[in-house]
Amino acid sequence: MVELFKGKFPGLALDEYVNGALMVSPDAKAQFDSIMEFPPFQGEIDRGRMLWEKPFPNGRTFSGCFPNGSRNIAGNFPYFDTASAKVVTFEMAINRCLRENGEREFEYGDKETMGVLTAYARTLSDGMRVNVVVDGPAAQRRYQAGRSFYFRRIGQLNLACASCHVTYAGNHFRDEIISPAIGQTTHFPVFRAGDDLHTLHMRYRRCMEAMRVVPLPAGSREFNDLEYFHSYLSNGLPMRSSVYRK
Repeated sequence: MVELFKGKFPGLALDEYVNGALMVSPDAKAQFDSIMEFPPFQGEIDRGRMLWEKPFPNGRTFSGCFPNGSRNIAGNFPYFDTASAKVVTFEMAINRCLRENGEREFEYGDKETMGVLTAYARTLSDGMRVNVVVDGPAAQRRYQAGRSFYFRRIGQLNLACASCHVTYAGNHFRDEIISPAIGQTTHFPVFRAGDDLHTLHMRYRRCMEAMRVVPLPAGSREFNDLEYFHSYLSNGLPMRSSVYRK
């Protein structure tokens, strides 16, 4: 996949892929840089910080559930857990933390809880290089399941994720440039059109709707496997979460 995109976009450094479609549009990148100086969604990230730092009734906080004070850890997700034989996403680890501390788990598609919380928590890993590991036959099966989903045509429009983000990456769709598959997972959640928060799974759902198919729920096994494959494509790229997108 990396070699394919090197051919599509010769001369672009691999780290540029964290900018998505902005990497091939200097004007859009300049607008992005200007917006990110004073992001209109900073209040949402601050709400996430307050949730993250608020002690549970037992006195612990989310940071206590993760190594290194929860810094530079999000790039290791998703990972394959051999005990449960499942892919574990960062959001699943957050819910495990809530569960272990006697708290109610968050809905994976809830912007007001899981959305704003991860919008802040993932910024604690900004600059970290993505390090998703696929090791062993069981992990490989989940990876291949995610890969199959990415390339499988579905819905009334008979499209796959790869139809846009591999085949037509860099081309225009109406007035938008289609972003390449590599680098996409490094910057979620994103804020579209100012302050409209989208987690990665929310974006998966929106893409399924655009394909004219009933979307799977956020946090589903299929989306977790898809995220596993999708994130692996960005291995070695720096994280930069909670950014503006048009």
